[in-house]
Amino acid sequence: MIAYCTNVHPAHDLAGILDQLDRHAVGVRERLGVDVLPLGLWMPASVARGLAADPVVRKGFRDELAARGLSVSTLNAFPYGDFHDTVVKHAVYRPDWVDPRRLAYTRDCATILADLMPSSATYGSISTLPLGWREPWTDRDDAQAEAALSELTSFLRGLDRPVRLAVEPEPGCVLDTVADAVGWLTGRVDPAHVGLCLDTCHLAVSWADPVETVELIRRSGLPVVKVQASAALEVPDPRAAREALADFAEPRYLHQVRENAPEGVLAADDLPEAFEDLPGEHPWRVHFHVPLHAVPRAGLRSTTDVLVAAVAALDEETHVEVETYTWTVLPDAGDLTEGIAAELAWAREHLTTGVAV
Repeated sequence: MIAYCTNVHPAHDLAGILDQLDRHAVGVRERLGVDVLPLGLWMPASVARGLAADPVVRKGFRDELAARGLSVSTLNAFPYGDFHDTVVKHAVYRPDWVDPRRLAYTRDCATILADLMPSSATYGSISTLPLGWREPWTDRDDAQAEAALSELTSFLRGLDRPVRLAVEPEPGCVLDTVADAVGWLTGRVDPAHVGLCLDTCHLAVSWADPVETVELIRRSGLPVVKVQASAALEVPDPRAAREALADFAEPRYLHQVRENAPEGVLAADDLPEAFEDLPGEHPWRVHFHVPLHAVPRAGLRSTTDVLVAAVAALDEETHVEVETYTWTVLPDAGDLTEGIAAELAWAREHLTTGVAV
């Protein structure tokens, strides 16, 4: 299953979600020439609450998806509310896993997914944030987040269909790197129900070796429940490429930057801060999801090599979701439907792992 993530589409209700799918997903399916197009579905918490509460509405929504030739085996439950506000930035990490609303939202998503996923699906997956932003975070927060994940696990065990949670490390968060996530999750969660979402843009930004990272996860006993197939911007010479980077310093999303210096990886929480605070003497990687098939402008490159290497190193079946949510803020983005179709075609050609249905 190689899906595309619908968090690129703004929608505030079920009718809005279906409208966006009509405008884009159906056209993507037709361009790819497939009978059924897998989606990595995103919905805000208000929509999830209504769907989870009413099995009749869930059945109607499933029928609407089927009528359009669309299927859902994975949900993106990282953004809780409006992911397309004028300014999102740190708001995407709220509520965190200490806040009961995060548990309620994720439980609603699991209820929905158990009904939406096709009968042929091996399991359903739900990606979620890496506990929360790193500040403020205390030992008490750790304990509360662990308790919330334990409560969710008990809920997942009671579902009629297997649904697994995929915790997604991200730069700047409590679980900043895959190594952080493996260290925190191991021994705290049941790997039959909770594992990792390996976002390969985030992995690239951390400057971790993709093959060694996959081996670290394998040794931990945690599953890679889901891969978010994504690419970061790499800047070989930040000083020379500052003008090329300027258009990517947009106001909606947070674009964490890491400089690969000899003394260690240097960090900035957003691109404007990187311009001010990082020396720029060594290569940068920027948390800006760029289309998989695209060739960035001069002075920049894409980290699709990290994506390909990570996926090739996997020895287990997993869900793969193309997640380029930045189309609406990309310089010179072009037609959205054509772009998503081109990304999926690229992924089908270059990603060779076992893919769960």
